[in-house]
Amino acid sequence: MDPKNIGEAVEIYRGMRLEQRRLDRLPESCTPRDTFEAYELQNALNARLADLGQGVVSGHKIGCTTKVMQEYLKIDQPCSGGIYANTVYLEHGERAHAEFCGPGVECEMAVRLGADLGPAGAPYDKHSVADAVESCMAAIEIVDNRFVDYTKLDMLTLLADDFFNAGCVLGAPVSDWRALDIESLRGEMTINGISVGEGYGRDVMGHPFNVLAWLANSFVDRGRALKAGEFVLTGSLVETKWCKAGDQVQIEIDGLGTAEMKFAAD
Repeated sequence: MDPKNIGEAVEIYRGMRLEQRRLDRLPESCTPRDTFEAYELQNALNARLADLGQGVVSGHKIGCTTKVMQEYLKIDQPCSGGIYANTVYLEHGERAHAEFCGPGVECEMAVRLGADLGPAGAPYDKHSVADAVESCMAAIEIVDNRFVDYTKLDMLTLLADDFFNAGCVLGAPVSDWRALDIESLRGEMTINGISVGEGYGRDVMGHPFNVLAWLANSFVDRGRALKAGEFVLTGSLVETKWCKAGDQVQIEIDGLGTAEMKFAAD
């Protein structure tokens, strides 16, 4: 994309994030035409928001890795986005509901890397990425509906905006994850103490490490690498749930523990 058009789109996305401006649609001149341009625009947005206080990208989310989420969003392929350091909470998170356009939550398994996943090891599969996994954890992805009607927008416009991401809550790390049958672990999400959905590790492309391998290969294709110390959210086991002011969210994943998020009332 032309640098001027990238700058125009980044400014629009900035307003959505920091001023709660909902997007109807991007001008045609700065709408990405393919996944390469969408990720190019996402990279520029990541740099801009880091400069504006969101923090550097310290982790990554991957959306549409489960059947439930592909059917919900009507998108049949994984999509990744960055997660900014200053939007990451450990075990318990709280933010004002009014800081979002329309916040929601997802129930996920996350991994933290203890080694790089770069071009030397590509192409990756679930077995070859396992040695790079330092720990696994339960996680809540915080998403935000920054769009007038996302169902009428193309996937590329959503992808360039980190695919709805607005932060996350990471549970306590479990370094002895090899003792667990990851694909059989059950996760459940509750809001205000009421169960709103459940799923299993196998729902995420057969195994969460298949998702990690997909992202590592995608990064290599884009001339990048996943780095030691970064974390990856592997996709929601439960359909996205949109939250009201005052809602308290908890997820629990067998063997990985819990994570909690509260959207404080105004």
